[in-house]
Amino acid sequence: MFETQTIRDIIAAARQSGVEPSAILAVAEVESGGRATARINGSDEPLIRFEGHYFDRRLTGKKQAEARQLGLAAPKAGSVKNPATQAERWRLLARAARIDRNAAHESVSWGLGQVMGAHWQWLEYVDVQALVAEARGSVAGQIRLMLRFIERSGLVRLLNEHDWAGFARRYNGPLYRQHAYDRKMAAAWKRWRDRLLLGSDRVEKKSASPTYPS
Repeated sequence: MFETQTIRDIIAAARQSGVEPSAILAVAEVESGGRATARINGSDEPLIRFEGHYFDRRLTGKKQAEARQLGLAAPKAGSVKNPATQAERWRLLARAARIDRNAAHESVSWGLGQVMGAHWQWLEYVDVQALVAEARGSVAGQIRLMLRFIERSGLVRLLNEHDWAGFARRYNGPLYRQHAYDRKMAAAWKRWRDRLLLGSDRVEKKSASPTYPS
């Protein structure tokens, strides 16, 4: 589960954005499995997931042909399988980046909120590398990226109202039920709500009191 400092950072950022902390913690837990970083080549890096169909769409000609031949790109979603470990996923990304760095980074979901690099322009970053730098710079950067996507998507109200099906439909896509994202987030939210009310992790100097309806 998240380290205490990560919990504190998420709570602080959520309150600044007007989002119920327990709701953001629930989303982050489901998206990341409850950890913010992985140790890759001696450095703490955000968790990633590579999407080969995104990569395929961003390539043409010889680059696309090479990526398909190497098993890094395919027209159909899910055809390029993600390795089980984060170390292997980072190696997969490095192979893709040797073909086209920007296209590879756009084809990855980054950090606690698993935000796609392809959204960089919509999220008003200068370029995809600015989005990547946000995610890789710190856990706080990952939190900012996740909240930036949630705010830009108009999802704050759904979170504060605990409309998990509505949120998951727009955050995770039309197949959200297939992966039970709504049910997982609802269950995680209840755990975080109770945990913060009890103050069992000393996430604040005194026991937290609810700021938002629960």
